[in-house]
Amino acid sequence: MASEDVVGKTSDSAVTTIVNLAEEAKLAREGVKAPGHAILSICKSLVAGGVAGGVSRTAVAPLERLKILLQVQNPHNIKYNGTIQGLKYIWKTEGFRGLFKGNGTNCARIVPNSAVKFFSYEQASRGILLLYRQQPGNEDAQLTPLLRLGAGACAGIIAMSATYPMDMVRGRLTVQTEKSPYQYRGMVHALSTVLREEGPRALYKGWLPSVIGVVPYVGLNFAVYESLKDWLIKSRPFGLVEDSELSVTTRLACGAAAGTVGQTVAYPLDVIRRRMQMVGWKDAASIVTGDGRSKAQLEYSGMVDAFRKTVRHEGFGALYKGLVPNSVKVVPSIAIAFVTYEMVKDVLGVEMRISD
Repeated sequence: MASEDVVGKTSDSAVTTIVNLAEEAKLAREGVKAPGHAILSICKSLVAGGVAGGVSRTAVAPLERLKILLQVQNPHNIKYNGTIQGLKYIWKTEGFRGLFKGNGTNCARIVPNSAVKFFSYEQASRGILLLYRQQPGNEDAQLTPLLRLGAGACAGIIAMSATYPMDMVRGRLTVQTEKSPYQYRGMVHALSTVLREEGPRALYKGWLPSVIGVVPYVGLNFAVYESLKDWLIKSRPFGLVEDSELSVTTRLACGAAAGTVGQTVAYPLDVIRRRMQMVGWKDAASIVTGDGRSKAQLEYSGMVDAFRKTVRHEGFGALYKGLVPNSVKVVPSIAIAFVTYEMVKDVLGVEMRISD
């Protein structure tokens, strides 16, 4: 009798296992992943995005710092006068470490920012495409450049908002030099100091121009990158593509084009964001200009006022201060980020890619 019970339980267990496997296979065919597998896939996607952000940003850290210094320096006391001269000046006055000042803080921000951005883009593009396919006549529609632009904009806003306080203090840390009166010893100290002296709202100074700027910037990055890849795969111009797998070089070129378009459109908003982030920092004038004469120029009542004062006092060209080092930085940075993301996902074995 006991042996019959054992056999019966074993048989029931086998049947249950077979049923579970069949259900999982059905879900897989329908594109629905088991909870455990879905969580693992999400984690892998976040890791890939974080690694992509850290690698790409570290590769261009000196240009990132020079860009910020050019954006906020006073026109009456020029220290940094171009990309080559600026990099040489930093090397001469602060050494090799000066070229990477603020990079640790930057990576602490960009790693989660990039992870959230890439993952948010994947989820947003799926959701937007699903809603689009529910419209009559669009049942078999694919992602268009406009839909990719919308998904990229959503991803940019989410990622920017989630990590903005770290970006704000990173901007202040980056501006500090060896000769300046140090107020911040690191990211944690900067966050606590700003909270204590300026209040929680200060951590989001410049958030509005950042969000407005991130819509075309991130949106165009994803839209141009994915659309170029899609065009190369489908049209195969000049024999560039022989199969559906693009080479690393071709993907880098697509990323470079995406970065160039996105940063050119959004750059003025980035300049205004940086300037607004300096408001309320009592040592900002001495750090940027070496004297206190320009302190009044650091006072802005809002984004529109910052635009107006910048153009009135320094001309329209001031909105593109630091554009050259930023262009040299953004092109390889975006390219490296996209390619690293896809390569890390290949290594981790993630089925879903941004181009799917």
